[in-house]
Amino acid sequence: LPSLAGFVVGHAGLYQALAMFAVAYFIIGMTVLSVCAIATNGALDAGGAYYMISRALGPEFGGSIGIMFFLANVCGSALYVLGLVEAVVDSFGIPPGQETGSGVHVLPQSYWYELLYGTLLLALCLLVCLVGASIYAKATFLIFLIVAAVLGTILVSFFATRPLKVPIHLPNVSGNETDNGVFTGFSLETLRHNLGGHYDVDYTTGQMMSFSSVFAVMFNGCTGIMAGSNMSGDLKRPSYSIPRGTISAVLFTYLVYNLLAFLMCATCNRILLQKDYGFLRDISIFPPLVTVGIYAATLSAAMSNLIGASRILYALARDDLFGRALALAKKTSASGNPVMAVILSWLMVQVVLFSGKLNTIASVVTIFFLLVYATVNLACLALEWASAPNFRPTFQYFTWHTCLLGIAGCCVMMFLISPVSASASLGFLLLLLLALHYLSPSSTWGYISQALIFHQVRKYLLMLDVRKDHVKFWRPQMLLMVQNPRGSARLIDFVNDLKKSGLYVLGHVELQDLDMLPSDPLQPQQDSWLSLVDKLNVKAFVSLTLAPSVRHGVRQLLFTSGLGGMRPNTLVLGFYDDEAPQDGLARHPAFTSAREEVPLGFPPLRAPASPKLLSAREYVGIVADALKMLRNVLLARQLESLDKAWELRRAASPPPTIHVWPVNLLRPDSARYADTCSLFLLQMACVLNMARAWRRARLRLFLCVEAGTMPHAQEEKLRQLLKDLRIQAQIQLVPWDAITHLHWQTCQRPPGGPAEEEEEEEGVVNFPTNTTQVSDEYVRAANKLVLEQSPAPTVRFLYLPRPPADTSLYPLYLHQLELLTRGLGPTVLVHGVSAVTSTQL
Repeated sequence: LPSLAGFVVGHAGLYQALAMFAVAYFIIGMTVLSVCAIATNGALDAGGAYYMISRALGPEFGGSIGIMFFLANVCGSALYVLGLVEAVVDSFGIPPGQETGSGVHVLPQSYWYELLYGTLLLALCLLVCLVGASIYAKATFLIFLIVAAVLGTILVSFFATRPLKVPIHLPNVSGNETDNGVFTGFSLETLRHNLGGHYDVDYTTGQMMSFSSVFAVMFNGCTGIMAGSNMSGDLKRPSYSIPRGTISAVLFTYLVYNLLAFLMCATCNRILLQKDYGFLRDISIFPPLVTVGIYAATLSAAMSNLIGASRILYALARDDLFGRALALAKKTSASGNPVMAVILSWLMVQVVLFSGKLNTIASVVTIFFLLVYATVNLACLALEWASAPNFRPTFQYFTWHTCLLGIAGCCVMMFLISPVSASASLGFLLLLLLALHYLSPSSTWGYISQALIFHQVRKYLLMLDVRKDHVKFWRPQMLLMVQNPRGSARLIDFVNDLKKSGLYVLGHVELQDLDMLPSDPLQPQQDSWLSLVDKLNVKAFVSLTLAPSVRHGVRQLLFTSGLGGMRPNTLVLGFYDDEAPQDGLARHPAFTSAREEVPLGFPPLRAPASPKLLSAREYVGIVADALKMLRNVLLARQLESLDKAWELRRAASPPPTIHVWPVNLLRPDSARYADTCSLFLLQMACVLNMARAWRRARLRLFLCVEAGTMPHAQEEKLRQLLKDLRIQAQIQLVPWDAITHLHWQTCQRPPGGPAEEEEEEEGVVNFPTNTTQVSDEYVRAANKLVLEQSPAPTVRFLYLPRPPADTSLYPLYLHQLELLTRGLGPTVLVHGVSAVTSTQL
């Protein structure tokens, strides 16, 4: 501690040294507040900062920062061992230029000898750490008493020692250079000369010092704040001990650093401070005690970093984030000491010792520690911003402002110290994040990202005001009703293409009565549905409900699905016919790999001879209910026969097409193209064409014309409409005189009576009695007209008429829809009730 203060003051001067201490301890102080908040929010286990970060930010951040914190502690331990070697060689080494020593100066000086000394000192640290945390705690307490005695002696020496000259021997190209440092005692002149900075060459490395390099070395002396939290697994009451011990240590060391800086500037000249880092022995009233104190403090710091690294490695191994790579580090002794983690950490420190000089690795260690501190602050900030009810730390002296200041301070200092090292460290962190994201197993710790997303989504949902909706920004929000996903895999995928970044909900009705059940049967099914969404790679929510009938269940979902401004505006149903359902999941690429099991908890498909869960009348009733609720309706037929991947990627020419029939084929007396339903049908076809997978497809719009109705004028009018709506489509004229003639020939309307009156009252849009007026022969002819248009399209969009007002006609209405779409392949019947197109900017 005192030697470090002398190094800082000698190069930076008093003003800059105090600024460095203030900046360093500001960053540390903000981080300590975050550490205390997290440490008092629940039970802590082994791993210290890694444990806090991983449990707060999830395994990706926790694992990547854990590795970097482990490396920081490894490099920090090596740093202190090299510092201790430097102090030992300075005291007992043979002076440079001499072959033999005299007196106590008997240790040879060279790279290999210093590596040997470092190895022996590191072995001593290893022995203490192998014994366990109890002997380490006793050793550090003894060292604390020694350091306290040394510190007291040094403070007394500044007042008791008389002025003296200290000879300094420095190596030179021509031999030895001797200079004299001066201890002047308290002198205003000395203080004045030491106020400003005067950076010079560091005599131990030969490198020119600067503010950033001095700060990097100084900051390493402050990284011991995490020593207590690193021992979280060995403390009896970590939530009690960590805040008190850490805050006390920070306040004490900050005061001591500032006091020593002032005393040194007032009593020692610049040469003594810069050229002799061990000058405190020369001015002490009891020099041997200073030497012992320096050795003890440095050895303690080296042991602290070594045991901290081992605990982090053990926690990483126990969490299985890196699989078998760290399996060896899980092994512990009978007393629970992670001996293999200690040995592996010792080997890593030994490797780092080969770097040689103290200041060579100081900046890297500092960058790593700053990155860890920034992430601790980030973890606390995320917990605070998430506003989770279970974040209730007993330590209250922090806010999100302190967390943010800590993050900003760490990031700024990282790039001030070394932009290259900071960028490389962030790149390394990013690589670890990506590797853990894709390779690590899922955890049960909870993900802070989910809490933050919830917090933001709730806020923005409240801001999403349905009263401010505008047709310019309309988008489809789908509710697709699925009886059994096994028979609807391709339909689910198709509707995913239709949603155009809107809401997509998979709805399912379970026909049971909750009064007759011991528990909710839907909860066990939820995971199967969510797994289905993941496997099919669709962006959909899942909404399940219990009801006595399918119609009641669909009503419930139409009323309750969604939230705020995100509610389904379009209901999608599969078509009601007698075709036997096919298991689409068994053939789907997501479920055909050898590793995947097809069963997801869904029952087998209905056998062809088995009764259906709903009747034809109930099915049409669902359509009528949706229209009454002002929901658009889509009925999809034979979408399971649509092989989208083959249809859209085949190299054949011409490109795939989408056929659009915006006329009500079941109402030949009302062939309008610009009503709400026709425009909605056009919009849905255009939305499908805008999806990435469907961009190669071409829209073909069919204009049904009769002789004597100026077809070219109608075509030009429709072309202008498409231009105004910015929809690119090819228009094809289709004569249908023969079809309409067939209709008028076979049309049988009772003269007068209720049918005519009802039609006059309801008007065209309600389609009251037309069901009885359209014959099967006409519908088959309309079906043939659609089918004859070549080449065959990938999918067809047809106009869906409203169900009749008379519920007794529901089966006939459904029969006519079945005839109209029979044999057409993938077909979507569309009925829109809301304005969805805009010609405005």
